[in-house]
Amino acid sequence: MTRFPIEACSRAAGRDSGRRPLAAGALLLLGAVALAAQQPPTPPSPPASQQQPSEVEVRITGEPGTPPRLAVPDLLALSPDKEVQEAAKVIGQVLWDDMDFEREFYMIPRDTYRSIPPAASIAEVPFDRWRELGADGVVIGTVQRAATGIRVEMRLYNVRARQQAYGREYTGAAANPRIYAHTMADEIHQSQRGMRGVARTKLAFSSDRNRERVTGTVEQRDVKEIYIADYDGANQRRITINRALNITPNWSPDGRSIAYTSYRKTLPDILIANIYIGTMEEPARGVGQNFLPVFSPDGKQIAFMSNRDGNSEIYVMNRDGSGVRRLTNNPAIDSTPTWSPTGTQIAFTSDRTGSPQIYVVGADGTGLRRLTYESYADRATWSPAPYNEIAFAARTGPGYDIKILSLADGVTRQITFGEGTNESPAWSPNGRHLAFMSTRAGRSQIFTVDRDGRNVRQITREGNNFTPNWSQ
Repeated sequence: MTRFPIEACSRAAGRDSGRRPLAAGALLLLGAVALAAQQPPTPPSPPASQQQPSEVEVRITGEPGTPPRLAVPDLLALSPDKEVQEAAKVIGQVLWDDMDFEREFYMIPRDTYRSIPPAASIAEVPFDRWRELGADGVVIGTVQRAATGIRVEMRLYNVRARQQAYGREYTGAAANPRIYAHTMADEIHQSQRGMRGVARTKLAFSSDRNRERVTGTVEQRDVKEIYIADYDGANQRRITINRALNITPNWSPDGRSIAYTSYRKTLPDILIANIYIGTMEEPARGVGQNFLPVFSPDGKQIAFMSNRDGNSEIYVMNRDGSGVRRLTNNPAIDSTPTWSPTGTQIAFTSDRTGSPQIYVVGADGTGLRRLTYESYADRATWSPAPYNEIAFAARTGPGYDIKILSLADGVTRQITFGEGTNESPAWSPNGRHLAFMSTRAGRSQIFTVDRDGRNVRQITREGNNFTPNWSQ
């Protein structure tokens, strides 16, 4: 078997090149290291996704018209130490959760497995018992101690055919067993369903959970810092510590940098945190007040809002701050840009007709047109391919709800319905899910929801959390 190494601004803000090392106390990049260590995290290095050689491709299928029924029991711990035993349990549970998230399989509840004896080994599977439970597929795996930490082996079996459909072996650190499960889930979805999973993606958001006060101001305001987390809310960690307002994070397409709006010098400006090498960039160089940065799909440009010419307009610049171009020119406020998947258009919010609405313009500044006709529409986010949709927050009474506009036929559908206020949607990289902020649990928290409005899941619980963005 082939082995793979594995390492573990809202509109209200519209109402402040050089690359240099991060100043102490200004930006601290955190990963598995402790806060006091002040070192950037090691970038994740997931294994290559290569199907092991086989003459016949085996796929898991269900009854006609139904999704395949999949079982994921705990992995078998082949070493007696506690760390291996715990990793086997964590990987099994997280893999089940990851597979359940995409709804491509019917996931057989894990509490029904108790009547089935564990596999004697990874190759000796009680297929008859799993078939009695109605399983079409079952994942059997092992974890054992290795020189580099642990070795994890996974096999996906077609229960009906009693054949292996997919297999992998990974070696690496034991510190974060979740990454093994995330990698397995994404690879199984790709091999069996031909789709990209999001188990290895991350969310970025701003939070006031530390309850610190902004320094150097007369007004007593809570600090907002940038945080990142796994897509399911695990491993939440702080990225900035400059004791200022840091808001509206946006991931670069390669997932190695985050652009955001910071008030660390009182007036808002755009910063880019290169989170795995510990450097920071200031592309706008403090010219005017700059907000709401959004990377282009190729990562070479940034669209943003600025008042550098006297009014809040949409601009585009190269990542290093060169080549600044103004796209809009209107006495109203133009804000919250979002790129089309091809990078040829930009949607944004403008109140040029009285109430804020979503408009679209070519990346060259031509072809301006209005898209929405709501009482109030803001925070547009353009879906990735193959979908051609724009999600946005619309006023639906005292609060806001998430709506999705299909650009193909102009039809708008609503996916949240008045539970608190629901704002700041952000698409997942496969276009099947949205992250958003909601007050349905009391405080402002981050949630995810499927594009059909189902499976709402709460991601954050501590403090107030805002403006999520999903890594690519």
